[in-house]
Amino acid sequence: MNVDTMRNIDHYAGVPLTFLGTIIKKTVDFFMPPKKIKPKNVLLIELSEMGSAIIVDPAMRKLKANIEGELFFVIFSKNKVSLQLLETVKEKNIYTIDESSIFNLATSALGFLNWCRKNKIDSVIDLELFSRFTALLTATCGAVNRVGFHAFHNEGLYRGDFLTKKVSYNAHQHIAKNFISLVDALLSEKQELPFTKRIIPDDEIVIAKAVISDEEQKDVLAVITDMYEGFDKDKNPVILVNSNASDLLPQRRWDKENYGDVIKLILDYNQDAVILLTGAPAEKEGAQMLADYVGSKRCINFAGAVKFLQLPALYSVSKFMLTNDSGPAHFASITDMHTFVLFGPETPALYSSLGPTTPIYAGMACSPCVSASNHRKTPCTDNQCIQIITPEWVFNTLKPKLDELSK
Repeated sequence: MNVDTMRNIDHYAGVPLTFLGTIIKKTVDFFMPPKKIKPKNVLLIELSEMGSAIIVDPAMRKLKANIEGELFFVIFSKNKVSLQLLETVKEKNIYTIDESSIFNLATSALGFLNWCRKNKIDSVIDLELFSRFTALLTATCGAVNRVGFHAFHNEGLYRGDFLTKKVSYNAHQHIAKNFISLVDALLSEKQELPFTKRIIPDDEIVIAKAVISDEEQKDVLAVITDMYEGFDKDKNPVILVNSNASDLLPQRRWDKENYGDVIKLILDYNQDAVILLTGAPAEKEGAQMLADYVGSKRCINFAGAVKFLQLPALYSVSKFMLTNDSGPAHFASITDMHTFVLFGPETPALYSSLGPTTPIYAGMACSPCVSASNHRKTPCTDNQCIQIITPEWVFNTLKPKLDELSK
């Protein structure tokens, strides 16, 4: 299913279902009040964003250190692999929902209910920003403790009233701190309205780093060597460019020609640099168009050249990456590689990578135009917020990193 279809289902079916579900849930709880229990087996729900599975990791590690049971996670099938980069959640504790069709979505959601009871889920944290579908999963999973973002007085964000601990989503602080707020609420022994009433310091959202073996690095270097004749890891600095953006928010896309012009400037500035155009196998054709535009043997179509779980090794042997605001920026955060990230309709204040990074952001009057309040959907068809960023601007921003390579 495409993104707009899923949004329409979530709205037109989700609103009445959460309304009816709230009536049923409140009635049942009135006659059979649930017993208060300490969190043990905790389920986290984050379906649609691969990058969020990385950003939430500091919160998951805090939670893992403060419960006696286990962590569980539910995510869309296509995004599951992102959880395997840091392996904070055991493979057997991950449930995937098939979003490829309405039928598959419904059947896998029903299977989810049985899976929750089989694993004795007692607590759930809904990480999604005002999704009715995840609100229904939260309400029906059987958990006594139910934590998530609540709309309070925000109109248009209705998704029922299923939560036992309601957290106020803060649109002025990084999403990683919002996730920490959800964990704080679950672990709190007292009620607050709203949660969480404390300052969350930056050191609580430090991302864990992947452990990468010499063998993994050698495997990736061997692939690069096969694709660029004469490659010398000591002579040829590897620079990554990710020009792809998902269909979730196409307004994030920067023109291919802009990427191409930056690449030309890099290759002219450093005669030994090798540019790898990264991406999924399905993005190989688009990467080839960019490689053809650049027209240099040192600019290589690398889309699909390594497996997803080899990305940390690739990042560890690369000098830096230029990317749009998408998953790779967050995948790279689990390594020490620096990223330069283009922002337009979203803001780095909320979604910047937790690793070493430099955001490139114009900050126009209309930007950011997507948020939790509009379910990340904008009417904009003329993304000047990203178009105003020129290749020269980007090159001058990353030039200090190029200068470090010659020292």
